[in-house]
Amino acid sequence: MFTHKPIRRFITLGQFIIERQSDFPFAKGELSRLLRDIGIAAKLVNREVNKAGLADILGDMGETNVQGEDQKKLDVYANEQFINALRSGGECLAVASEENEDLIEIESPVSQNAKYVVCIDPLDGSSNIDVNVSIGTIFSIYRRKSDRIGTTTIEDFMIKGTEQVAAGYVIYGSSTMLVYTTGKGVNGFTLDPSIGEFCLSHPDMKIPEDGVLYSINEGNYTHFPDGVKKYIKYCQEDDKATNRPYSSRYIGSLVADFHRNMIKGGVYIYPSTGKSPKGKLRLLYEANPLAFIAEQAGGKASNGFDRILEVQPESLHQRTPLFIGSKNMVEKAEELMRIHSA
Repeated sequence: MFTHKPIRRFITLGQFIIERQSDFPFAKGELSRLLRDIGIAAKLVNREVNKAGLADILGDMGETNVQGEDQKKLDVYANEQFINALRSGGECLAVASEENEDLIEIESPVSQNAKYVVCIDPLDGSSNIDVNVSIGTIFSIYRRKSDRIGTTTIEDFMIKGTEQVAAGYVIYGSSTMLVYTTGKGVNGFTLDPSIGEFCLSHPDMKIPEDGVLYSINEGNYTHFPDGVKKYIKYCQEDDKATNRPYSSRYIGSLVADFHRNMIKGGVYIYPSTGKSPKGKLRLLYEANPLAFIAEQAGGKASNGFDRILEVQPESLHQRTPLFIGSKNMVEKAEELMRIHSA
């Protein structure tokens, strides 16, 4: 006798956001619409990423961004798409982007009463664009602090990561995923190209407390603090009780390295070096949003000594070391930093 199997219910990103809107009764839907706008821009960027090899969109623009890094054509396109989406949506008052030296005020009549500001790295890992390696987008959302309608100041962004109301990333890889948190756990959505929708594929994501992967650019080994050198040696030691030696995996795209460790368990380290004594990753739109996600998934994030989310920002493009991933692995690295690099 033929029996019908129950049909699996597909939950789109839009449906999920609406269903979870009750988590933020004070928001009255604004935060939900803002997350939707970011999802729409991510689809547009994904489309261009997927056809980048066929279009005149690969390669350099011939200019550098505020970080002193060469801007790629796709970098500029992604930046424009996210800013345009936030401008059209009307729920964002201002944006801090890796690609722009100053704040970008959303000068739009519908944004006059906007409650939120956004920090974003529109296309992380852009040095890998030309070689077809996974790249991503990282974003962070805060409630604005200024009271004056239609205006913002840099003080709206000089807020500790503990006050984020939402954060997420998009990874453009073999499949495209959007992962985000609003402080109520972490959920992942995979883009179904047949319907053009992000669908819930990884509900309630958790980082394993332990892992066997460590991600660090060992080419800079001689410039690392002694605590990091000791940790690398610890990872390479043979100890069956702790599943060592660990495997070294480093892609060079922060989102891709972090996402792999989210799924499989592991630690990502980008420490300070002699060349970059304050670290190289940006606090506002790289470290803080990923730290929020890591903690919500049961992981940990620090600068080697202190919790990333409690670091007080002092500038838009402030840099920081980053130790992030499985809780026990980060804590071991911190222990060796305290002993050898205090």
